Amino acid sequence: MNLKYAVKYISEAEYLEGEKISDIKHEYIDGEVWAMAGASLRHNIITSTVSRHFGNHLEGTRCTAVSSDLKVKTNDSFFYPDVVVLCVDENEHNYFTDKPLIIVEVLSRNTRKIDQTIKMAAYKTLSSLQEYVLIEQDFAEVEVCRRNNNWISERYFLGDDVTFESIDLTLSVEAIYNRVQNEDVLEFLQAKLQEA
Repeated sequence: MNLKYAVKYISEAEYLEGEKISDIKHEYIDGEVWAMAGASLRHNIITSTVSRHFGNHLEGTRCTAVSSDLKVKTNDSFFYPDVVVLCVDENEHNYFTDKPLIIVEVLSRNTRKIDQTIKMAAYKTLSSLQEYVLIEQDFAEVEVCRRNNNWISERYFLGDDVTFESIDLTLSVEAIYNRVQNEDVLEFLQAKLQEA
């Protein structure tokens, strides 16, 4: 989210209508619209891996995992998280949710600051949100902030397991980074080969 799209303030209704016809996604923060940059291969692999694991685990329940294209509405903003878990009800909006259970953001150098500050503060205002997950793409680190732990950060590394308590799913950090080639992952896999 590096490129500012508009300086003038627009209404939520104008933003939502514009998103329906736009070729690129935009986030809406307090009346300003920001164009979103494309994501790296690592980012996309992590997003699809987490979404797939969540989705398979939630199969047959009223909850589902969606990635990248569903907006989350907070007080005066709309964001496109990388993965959202929500439990669908008949009152759900078609193009956004304001009732996520889990939000996952995959971090990069360009997005880390906003994901850890502005977005985190906004997401924590959502009463439905139970877990906010931040996954680094350039090195292996998963950070989970849970409502039931006063949003205190817990960090997980290769060799650890992460439990997503709100959906009762445990994944290894290794599974989250499956097929990702960064220095941490390559060193971890090399060490495992040497142990075998």
